Amino acid sequence: MGVPSQMEQAMENIMFTFHKYAGDKNYMSKEDLHHLMESQFPEFLKNQNDPLAVDKIMKDLDQCRDGRVNFHSFFSLIAGLTIACNDYY
Repeated sequence: MGVPSQMEQAMENIMFTFHKYAGDKNYMSKEDLHHLMESQFPEFLKNQNDPLAVDKIMKDLDQCRDGRVNFHSFFSLIAGLTIACNDYY
């Protein structure tokens, strides 16, 4: 097997990061998501004027309203942040 490309490494990083912070194998709690956001997106949180930003993000991502976020919803967050950053630059 060859060396992973940059895109393959990026995909692996997203998957591994989700599973590193997820308290459950397939889901993140609000606390898990908050911890991930604090450690992986510190500048994003620092620049938020709303102290409840993570709570609002969680509410948007928690489609089942069970207090958990699955990988699909987490990836939607990453995609949205990436699109916003691309639009900014």
